[in-house]
Amino acid sequence: MVSKRQFTKLAAGLCLSATLPAPARSLTGGSAREHGFWMPEESEPHLRTFMQWPVSKQVNTDPVFLRMLQKTIADIANAIAQFEPVVMLMDERFASGARKLLGAAVDIWNIPTEDLWARDSGPLFVIDGKGGLALSQVNFNGWGGKQVHVNDGAIAAKIAKRLGLPVFDTGIAGEAGGVESDGHGTLIAHASCWVNPNRNSGAKDEVEQLLLDTLGARKMIWAPGVKGADITDYHIDALARFAAPGVVLIQLPEKPDRNDPWSVSAYETYEILKNATDANGNKLNLVTVPEPKKPRVKAPDFVASYVNYYVCNRAVIAAQFGDRDTDQEAEAILGRLYPGREIVTLNVDPVGESGGGIHCATQQQPRV
Repeated sequence: MVSKRQFTKLAAGLCLSATLPAPARSLTGGSAREHGFWMPEESEPHLRTFMQWPVSKQVNTDPVFLRMLQKTIADIANAIAQFEPVVMLMDERFASGARKLLGAAVDIWNIPTEDLWARDSGPLFVIDGKGGLALSQVNFNGWGGKQVHVNDGAIAAKIAKRLGLPVFDTGIAGEAGGVESDGHGTLIAHASCWVNPNRNSGAKDEVEQLLLDTLGARKMIWAPGVKGADITDYHIDALARFAAPGVVLIQLPEKPDRNDPWSVSAYETYEILKNATDANGNKLNLVTVPEPKKPRVKAPDFVASYVNYYVCNRAVIAAQFGDRDTDQEAEAILGRLYPGREIVTLNVDPVGESGGGIHCATQQQPRV
């Protein structure tokens, strides 16, 4: 993921099928859902967190900014490592330099990367509730061929092989940051990043079935989203997140602005969720958080999302943007939504300048 001002300049990635190694085992003749597996909600216990070390000079052409970005990724990893194990993925030739920034509690695995977006190119784990763990492929293709992904497109399969895990693959292409799961059968997503020929050529109902099968869910709640305005085609995890089954946190501008497609889409998604029911037929409880009004970074393509936090064992790792009032309000809201967890807030502005947030940079492995 890169900023909206950068993504059109980047080279398209290579064909994913040419870069994926064979997994250690595979489950054929069915999807995660058909085998009784599902993606658990993020607040369920984790075994570890996966992250990726950004190194590509084709993606981040400014070496000074790249070093700032690496420092910020290290800060996030070190914060999470206080609560659960963290694995940082990178080519081993970068390990000595990275170790100067990473705490001893952060492990390094020799799996080459290009960029930092583990939520999208990392492994998506599913469980069966009986001690079983597997990986369900979403076949990352560089956000529809917008960015080089020779290494990043191979990460998920390499982790499955290293862990000896079975792999489900429905053939869907996309990113885990583009869909939210409550772990109890309900998904929410923007159609703009899934029902899009740069990822999937099928009709909306066909893509919906693939997503349900991939994440082991029963009901999809779609909002339109925005195509082509950023590299992700508007991931839901920058706007709305399940905080618990039946509870959705959504970030809204102070008022709708018909001249701003992001504002229009945010309120459109809010109205759809307000009137939706989950897989069990229950209405959703929507909690709103404001946008920062005076962030440190004023660039129009800066991602200032309080919703793009990460829930780890015993803590929530979230961003603060330098607006004292909204930073404090967002922290208080997260504290109410996640009682008993420490709320840790970090300055992650370089990640926001790159087009994402803390959630985008992390991917959890559930404990089974």
